[in-house]
Amino acid sequence: MGTAGVGVPLRELGVVLLTALVFTYLTTGIVRSLVIRSGHLSEIRERDVHTVRKPQLGGLAMFTGFLIAVYLAQQLPALTRGFRPITPEMDAILVASAIIVFVGVIDDLYELDALSKLVGQVAAALAMSLMGLRWSILYLPIGDGTTLILDGAQSTILTTVFAVALMNAINFIDGIDGLASGVGMISGLATLAFALSILHDQGGAVAASPPAIIAAGLVGMCAGFLPHNFAPSRIFMGDTGAMFIGLLLAAASTSASGKINMSLYGTADFIAAMSPIFVVLASVFIPMLDLIMAVTRRLARGQSPFTADRKHLHHRLLRMGHSQKQVVLVLYTWVGVVAFGAVGFTIFPPSWALIMLAVAIAFAVWYTVRPAGLHF
Repeated sequence: MGTAGVGVPLRELGVVLLTALVFTYLTTGIVRSLVIRSGHLSEIRERDVHTVRKPQLGGLAMFTGFLIAVYLAQQLPALTRGFRPITPEMDAILVASAIIVFVGVIDDLYELDALSKLVGQVAAALAMSLMGLRWSILYLPIGDGTTLILDGAQSTILTTVFAVALMNAINFIDGIDGLASGVGMISGLATLAFALSILHDQGGAVAASPPAIIAAGLVGMCAGFLPHNFAPSRIFMGDTGAMFIGLLLAAASTSASGKINMSLYGTADFIAAMSPIFVVLASVFIPMLDLIMAVTRRLARGQSPFTADRKHLHHRLLRMGHSQKQVVLVLYTWVGVVAFGAVGFTIFPPSWALIMLAVAIAFAVWYTVRPAGLHF
């Protein structure tokens, strides 16, 4: 059956990942050619780092690669249990993805205002939740632990807010070549690792199949798009791709953590039990920090939180003397340290995990502040 452990279809998930990678890579070239012919090239705004107009809509190619990978997954015996009629979650993410990609394409072509874009994000998140991919149980580690059983309204609100926050966090960092696609790939890898651990621990439980499929497709499409998008890029993913990545991260983590009764786990196992959501939160810590800083900064000046500026983290690193490529590598490093630092605490003893995390942080600090000429 192609497994490395009971109930873990590693070979099949590997095929899904590679399919998303190959088809995204090939489709990106086609999309780039069509966009150039149509003349819909990106405008150069004051906050932008790039100085040359380039084609956008790379997110459309990513969506195509993901769709083909998901279709293949449905045909594989080891993964078909993650689809209807057994579970509606994959249908939910496909419908939500179609909505957010449609909104993203319109925005990339005609520049939607912030409110219209937010309405589209909420619509996608609501569709995902109402179709069955939502938080239903929320564990609060207070005292001996409290498990909240969420009703329909509560689960929908939580899922929607979480998904919209992640979509905007990834969109905020998509301001420099290769950054959002690389962060999406790293975050997806961390999430996939935990989805695989859940599959292993639960003997291939049906509930653990959708997050693994989503994460594998996410990693593959980001890896397939990155060669086209890494500095110097030939095409941008646009808001289409950035919001799509954020939606998939929200879907994978919600699917993995939102239905597990944490009260069944002891205190020592709490981090492991909550690992999927911890990993995603850790993975997007850098973009979320950037988002919070930007909103706080703009509100303090009496501006709209959606007002654009050149004070994001990547802009600050550029002013430190790093090149665009070096900025991306620095941010990759920090995202990897935070995301896989969370992984370490669920796999290794706490003392070992702390030592490895401290070493990784020290390396990341050195890599960030050292002279630009020493970058590799």
